[in-house]
Amino acid sequence: MDSATLNEAYDRFSGTGPEWGEDQLTNHGPMAAEVLVRRGHADDVTRWVDFYIRRLDDLPASSSRIDGGEWREALGNGRIGDWTAFFAREVGQRPWREALATWWPRLLPGIVAGATHGVIRTGHAVRALLAGDQSAAAVTELGRGLAFWAARALAVPAAAEPSGRLAAAAALESVPRIPDQSGNVAARFGQLPGLPGWTGSLAALRAAANPDEARELLAGLVDAASVRYLTEGHASPVLLVHTATAPNAVLHTLPALPREMWAASLSAVWAATAAITSTYAPARPTPRDELPAAPPPGATVVADVVDRAAAHGDEHVIKFTDTAAEVYERTGNVDALAAAIRITHLIDAPRQA
Repeated sequence: MDSATLNEAYDRFSGTGPEWGEDQLTNHGPMAAEVLVRRGHADDVTRWVDFYIRRLDDLPASSSRIDGGEWREALGNGRIGDWTAFFAREVGQRPWREALATWWPRLLPGIVAGATHGVIRTGHAVRALLAGDQSAAAVTELGRGLAFWAARALAVPAAAEPSGRLAAAAALESVPRIPDQSGNVAARFGQLPGLPGWTGSLAALRAAANPDEARELLAGLVDAASVRYLTEGHASPVLLVHTATAPNAVLHTLPALPREMWAASLSAVWAATAAITSTYAPARPTPRDELPAAPPPGATVVADVVDRAAAHGDEHVIKFTDTAAEVYERTGNVDALAAAIRITHLIDAPRQA
């Protein structure tokens, strides 16, 4: 991996906040840059950052120090500048794996933070670190992901631990839909506690008997969510991306975590994925035979799909395509690549990309 190019991108984004605009949209810059570098598009990163960074807001300044003893009270209260300063100290004063292992279980209950972008940004940073980029810029980026997660921590309402017999694909299929799919994330999630069958659908997922089974179930969740985007993504092209990219971020973080944390990680991100599915996915997916055929398997099929995403330029397209390509590489299911092609038609390419 071209760590120098990625670290330059991290440095350029270092003065930007994790959100921008009146609607508090998420800054995807560091995440998309990591994908482009890892997928062989390092030469595109500088141009892409030049375009993307213009929309972003400055990082808020810290106004009040968060001490180790008061972190629970500060979770989810915003305070992005304060949390950024806090995690700069956390990752700067001890090994990054130690900081991650300390804070991961503390933050898991608030995994919906930033519509799951807190955990996703953390996961992309961990991937860069595990790939060998041990630079100060990469470690700082991990702290930025954890800080965003902490500042916007939000729990899944009426969550239940997996205790059933269903594999991930079948469990995802059984998730009921809220009656009114309108409004923002908070309004939609507010309907979940009273939704018949909601808690039972979370419990229906098979409980992991050991850490390796938790990893297998998590991979199955990424596989199922990626392929389902092909027939369901039209209902909410941006939000439904995260049913695949959030569990994938957790999946790639597992090797950096103690194995005893793997089952809890699965439970948390399964609840988040199910919640987004319930609140944004259509009750009736588009029939598969009404959609274009999947690309034929071939030596360059993954590279072709990744090239298409890089040329498109949208950050969600880039990140989803990365996940879908992994699903194809793991399963051979060409519908994952068909989903990656479909997203390029569902989300408009950004101007001047």
